[in-house]
Amino acid sequence: MKDTPEKPFKGRLEDRRFLTGKGRYVADITLARQCYMGQVLSTHAHARILSVDTSEAETMPGVIAVLTGADCAADGLGTVPPFFMPSLWGGPEGYATQRKILVDDRVRCVGERIAIVIAETADDARVAAETIMVDYAPLPVVTDARAATEADAPKLWDDNENGNISVSIPMGDKAATEAAFADAEVTIKRRLLSPRIAPFSLEPRVSVGNYDEADDRYTLYTSSQDPHGVRSNIARNVLKIAESRLRVVSPDVGGGFGLKAHMHPEDALVLWASKHVGRPVKWLGTRSECMLTDTQGRGQEIEVEIAATKAGKLTAIRAEAWTNLGAYFWGTATPPLFFAMQLIPNIYDVGAVDLTNHAVFTNLPPMSVYRGAGRPEATYLAERMMDELAAELGMDQAEIRKINAIAPDAMPYTTATGMTYDSGAFADMIDAAARVSDWSGYDARAEESRAKGRVRGRSLISYVEVAGVMNERMEIKFEPDGTVTIVAGTHSHGQGHATVFSEMVADWLSVPVENIRYVQGDTDKVLIGRGTFAARSSMLGGTALLRAKDALIERAKLMAAILLEADKDSLDFADGMFKVRDSNKAIALTEVAKMYYIPAGPANALGLGLTGEGTSAGKPGAAPNYPNGTMVCEVEVDPRTGALTVDRLAALDDVGRILNSTICEGQIHGGIAQGMGQALMEEMVFDEDGQLTSGSLMDYCLPRAEHMPDIASELSEVTCTTNPLGVKGIGESGAIGAPVAIVNAVLDAVRPLGVAHIDMPVTQAKLWSALRDAEAAQ
Repeated sequence: MKDTPEKPFKGRLEDRRFLTGKGRYVADITLARQCYMGQVLSTHAHARILSVDTSEAETMPGVIAVLTGADCAADGLGTVPPFFMPSLWGGPEGYATQRKILVDDRVRCVGERIAIVIAETADDARVAAETIMVDYAPLPVVTDARAATEADAPKLWDDNENGNISVSIPMGDKAATEAAFADAEVTIKRRLLSPRIAPFSLEPRVSVGNYDEADDRYTLYTSSQDPHGVRSNIARNVLKIAESRLRVVSPDVGGGFGLKAHMHPEDALVLWASKHVGRPVKWLGTRSECMLTDTQGRGQEIEVEIAATKAGKLTAIRAEAWTNLGAYFWGTATPPLFFAMQLIPNIYDVGAVDLTNHAVFTNLPPMSVYRGAGRPEATYLAERMMDELAAELGMDQAEIRKINAIAPDAMPYTTATGMTYDSGAFADMIDAAARVSDWSGYDARAEESRAKGRVRGRSLISYVEVAGVMNERMEIKFEPDGTVTIVAGTHSHGQGHATVFSEMVADWLSVPVENIRYVQGDTDKVLIGRGTFAARSSMLGGTALLRAKDALIERAKLMAAILLEADKDSLDFADGMFKVRDSNKAIALTEVAKMYYIPAGPANALGLGLTGEGTSAGKPGAAPNYPNGTMVCEVEVDPRTGALTVDRLAALDDVGRILNSTICEGQIHGGIAQGMGQALMEEMVFDEDGQLTSGSLMDYCLPRAEHMPDIASELSEVTCTTNPLGVKGIGESGAIGAPVAIVNAVLDAVRPLGVAHIDMPVTQAKLWSALRDAEAAQ
């Protein structure tokens, strides 16, 4: 299935549609008699709502209806709980919030939805919304997670017995860690920050709701990574209806990155509003509106200390983290809380750890998953501290990592945080990265930089991540004419599933790929699915697809045996043909499939239709997979101005069995771009009153093509043993390794100038200030 010189990759099956502008996004959907929704968002980060005056808005041109939280309560709409709490993953219970889709009592962050206006046009709705007057009684605000744990901090949830802490998740062995530190020859302590960042998908969130009174049924069109999850949440928790009464359609999606892995209040609001006005209702999020109301990623402060020998062997890690949940425990906030701790040992043989992550409520918008979901934070800690240890001992960055790397013959290896790696050749990846990046030629390039009045720095970092969570279902069915349809529970929003899964089925069944149709993203067409996030689709979707193929072949054998007048157990299937063993009798699978659809004959006994269904399970039902890799980065810094250029980057990735190398490398490149944004320019900044001060592209900087270096990418196949395909995920790897690779390279460049630490994002202004402070100190 992977592209080779004999079988070159000809582009994704989806590409023609997208490149010719024929994609169908939610914003492209216009229904008959459609009207539009505008919103009133809280201007306070913490306040009680005294009154909401909608009288002027109700008389504005084009206005059809104005609805508030009081109307929600009158209609009996429910509140939204977290998708799941840490207790489901073996952690403590924690405090679970309930979120109203329209708030009528107390706002806890800027951007809370207070009222909606339904009007003939989007402009009419927005203009009318601006006339709604909300009377607030402001309350004290806290935005910093660590400060929110203080005894005198403003409390967000009055009935939370733990103050502003939702849950504290401990991991490791405290006694063993203390013993290791008591015996340590070297200890190093640091405070590290991972700032909050915006997922910032190219396509802003959009929702269209339509209530059909004739069928008493709702349809939601939404830009989602998980249509079934959205359906379940809205039907069960908000509308309180049977899931069969709600259809969710997620067509083409222009980027998700975790932002679209869960519902948002607007998804429920357009459905409710549609029933109120008897017409379809559309909401199109503006970029500034989405910056304020989207969930955000990262947001962690951590104090870490490592223990080691003078020979560079890491013996223990202890750390205490404060993760900024924002105002609610929202969506899938649980995974990053765990993964940010569980992956701290990284590729290293660490004897003992003592780790705690406090999930803290503050008056900021909610945090949830963002590409990597906790793994970038864990890798940042591990690799920053490994460089600190190397600098302390005067050791080479690559050598100190190889000293500590888990050996292949130690597999399966269970880390001190309970993750069991089934496979990996970590030291080999380090050697391969050194080769691909021309590690030995660095001194010459550093001299060239000095000749230009600049300083050069480099880094070599490794990472390991966990992929393959939850469970999945896939279906393969033959149509009456012998063509094939794949019905997928996963959801592609840029990953190329239609290409890769179709290639797999074409190879397995010997059916031309052009005769395969791919269906996803519609709860009326797909029985059940978990969507796509957490680098899960290759393992879980691929394994379920393999089992669907096996089930289809077993069913097809029943018909083939009748047609070939042979015993079913004497049949072999290969190259699209059923053959009777030790005979010249054979028949094509496509011909067998057609026989399942004839109105009389063998189908009467075997039943109509040829379909195969398959399911697969990840954590906790079975072991996940552990993609891993090594990155080498080189940067140039102008010490006079702080100007910084990422000059070279090499990425070596172990993806297990390669399904399509071009698509793998595309995923790696995209992740690196997002990791570069986190490292150098992106940060959601709030003032002390909880007001967002980086709410537009004038203030929030994103990487452009001009910022990207040439990327030398190479894939390694160390087959995974925990799934029949041998695959490992790849969708998040670039975003996990790139931030620390870039920051470590910057520090390597400026450490000789006296700069020992700098927090992300490493902007030019921040770097210039650090260089000037170091210069003054010297």
